[in-house]
Amino acid sequence: MLASVRKAGSLACAARAGQRRFLSIHEYQSVNLLNAYGIPTPKSIGAKTPEDAFDVAKNFVLAGGRGKGTFDNGFKGGVHLIDTSPEQAQDIARQMIGAKLITKQTGAAGRICNAVMLAERRDPAHEYYVAVLNDRVTQGPVLVASNQGGMNIEEVAAKDPAAIITTPIDAAKGLDPSDAAAQKEAADIFVGLYKLFKDKDATQIEINPMAETTDGHVLCMDAKLGFDDNAEFRQGDVFSLRDISQEEPSEVEAQKANLNFIKLDGSIGCLVNGAGLAMATMDVLSLHGGNPANFLDVGGGATPETVKKAFEILLTDPKVKSIFINIFGGIMRCDYIAEGVIRATKELDLTIPLVVRLKGTKEAEAKQMIKDSGLKIIAFDDLDEAAQKAVEVAHA
Repeated sequence: MLASVRKAGSLACAARAGQRRFLSIHEYQSVNLLNAYGIPTPKSIGAKTPEDAFDVAKNFVLAGGRGKGTFDNGFKGGVHLIDTSPEQAQDIARQMIGAKLITKQTGAAGRICNAVMLAERRDPAHEYYVAVLNDRVTQGPVLVASNQGGMNIEEVAAKDPAAIITTPIDAAKGLDPSDAAAQKEAADIFVGLYKLFKDKDATQIEINPMAETTDGHVLCMDAKLGFDDNAEFRQGDVFSLRDISQEEPSEVEAQKANLNFIKLDGSIGCLVNGAGLAMATMDVLSLHGGNPANFLDVGGGATPETVKKAFEILLTDPKVKSIFINIFGGIMRCDYIAEGVIRATKELDLTIPLVVRLKGTKEAEAKQMIKDSGLKIIAFDDLDEAAQKAVEVAHA
């Protein structure tokens, strides 16, 4: 590996962070990006029909653990070796495409497989793990590497943290292959990975495994790339690769309305302004025995129309049994929230209990609007009391 290294186990776990917050692209798209930067990989092509599958079928789903996954039609394994005929690849692809693959990372619902990747077979003599990512400790990019590749890196970090080494990277200079105590092909790959990371505003580039093949070459056998959503305005080519079929539909809809929304598994819908208050609200609900159905931060610039849209998204979840609105009006005006709540309650024929807590700017006006509406909206001033009520009505 590189000559200047320091050992660290904690960084490895960060390589898999950010699935919900950052753009992830399919492996075949990641391979194309790697190749564009001169980074060697096995030759591969994508196929969207069984008829296109001829050699090795590797399914396209944005999740890890595909090899051990199971499809909802009963077919087992998302990675298969084709050793007999093109017809075998065609038959395997037919059982994958259009089915949902269920792995540890997808949850019980699984994710739809829309295509397979056909890759040439290259036999590894040894497998390594390599990742480029941002490190909060050094406040800059680092190269994370291990000689125990081809397996779950979190398990390696837990069992043998000394097997993971990191190299801080000078953000301006990048990596210099002349400084590398590594095989030339590997050094060139490290340099190319960081250049791609920097040029494309990536949040992570994970290669697992990077392999030294039996014929003496070094190849990136598997790639997982993530990109910063804030860079979409200057990375149009990358963000055009987004596959929303792999994302939660309610989260896609929320993003269109500029709402910060993450779907969870509970029964209490949450509508809050500010990420910190939203997390605190979820904690208080849990403290009183409730389970949040979502994280939803409407932000400081929400309008009555935005609030109504937030209600529409919350109500698409059949598991939601009550809605808890917790607003602190600093930048956000409470009367705007109240107007949106009243409009949504009337226009959407809301039937589930609605608990509201409003504090801050235009608080008095907002409370009067709710009172004058005549609607069955349960209002509170105290956060604990409001949360307790939201839990109570959800369980009723």
